[in-house]
Amino acid sequence: MLRLAWPAFLALVAEPLFLLSDAAVVGHLGTPELAGLGVAAVVLQTVVGLCVFLAYGTTASVARHLGAGDLRGALAQGIDGVWLAVVIGVLATAAGLVLTDPVVALFGVGEEVAGHATTYLRIALLGVTPLLVMLATTGVLRGLQDTRTPLVVAIVGNGANIVLNVVLVFGLDLGIAGSALGSVIAQVGSAAALLWVVVRAARREEASLRPDLPGIRAAGAAAVPLVVRTLTLRAALLVTAYAVATGVDTGEGRTIDVATHQLAMTLWTFLAFVLDAVAIAAQAITGRYLGAGDVAGTRALTRRMVRWGVLTGVVTGVLLAAASPVLGPLFSPDPAVQQALVPVLLVAALGQPVAGVVFVLDGVLIGAGDGRYLAWAGAFVLVAYAPVALLLAALGTGLVGVWVSFCAVFMGARLVALLHRARGEAWLVTGATR
Repeated sequence: MLRLAWPAFLALVAEPLFLLSDAAVVGHLGTPELAGLGVAAVVLQTVVGLCVFLAYGTTASVARHLGAGDLRGALAQGIDGVWLAVVIGVLATAAGLVLTDPVVALFGVGEEVAGHATTYLRIALLGVTPLLVMLATTGVLRGLQDTRTPLVVAIVGNGANIVLNVVLVFGLDLGIAGSALGSVIAQVGSAAALLWVVVRAARREEASLRPDLPGIRAAGAAAVPLVVRTLTLRAALLVTAYAVATGVDTGEGRTIDVATHQLAMTLWTFLAFVLDAVAIAAQAITGRYLGAGDVAGTRALTRRMVRWGVLTGVVTGVLLAAASPVLGPLFSPDPAVQQALVPVLLVAALGQPVAGVVFVLDGVLIGAGDGRYLAWAGAFVLVAYAPVALLLAALGTGLVGVWVSFCAVFMGARLVALLHRARGEAWLVTGATR
């Protein structure tokens, strides 16, 4: 598990760190350019985030075939996932190019910022298909129990992205368009590298590289529940942000709460990478064990991974609590934000052990191909959480109250739903296919 989780963690962390470098490059062009990048990034991250199933679903299906001793079938499943990524990527790019202007207009930014956002987005959309291919091929390699290759590609590709951004933006004076073009070139190169590894393995096992329509349709059908799950999670985060923004009447207090919430959620997301790395290992190993028909081994492995989740959550929680007094000054010079951040981070620290178990069990059930239950569970959790968060905001409990509801109600409800499923037998379907 550690062999799979450690490289997965480093690969997960690499992406946001290099995105910060992109922002630094564009930020030197000016505030309007940076704001335009922010608008375009929200759109792109939403599209790519909704397609994370290409990695998760492919990991589970490939791992099952691998566990069943069918390496050729595993790679054939992976190739179907790659073709699905191409289809979705082409459609998303075409739709995005047509809808760029009205989508940017929805943000209500000024004409100058909108112009920069439109310029960046129209070029960056050309990298959507390579990004989705990267997700699918990463899922294939994870299913094959290889998390090191995606790590190497992530480091090299994002390093190239930084160099290209600097050269194109400042060396060739292309401005924000150069930043978008550099990112697309790096994404194409990264996708090509991962695709080459997968195609070489498929040829070695004589798996077909041609698009298989029934296989692509099956991959698409299996992805629908995971899309619903992702939508419910994102909706819960939006509800949390809305509750924070509406929980204080005064303009100054609202600004402080929103800024503090953004910092706290950024730190929560970063710590989630640690827990998500364990979940990725859980996806790959669970799929392999169930593919091999080893129910007892799956049960034992799940218990072990849950213990790892608790331990990891305790460690991240203690570190977050200990660092809470000093993290504020690192991110904001505002004393009010610094003061407001400490109690929120203490609440988030208390929620880390629960998050550790939630992330692990989420990975286990994704690895088992139990996406339908995860979709229903996500809807249940959202329905249970949203009224509580909005009620606390209406009662004026403030930022800390909203975060208590986020950790206790949202994460707690997820924990209950996942533990209930894990204790049952319905998800323990063995064999190469579910």
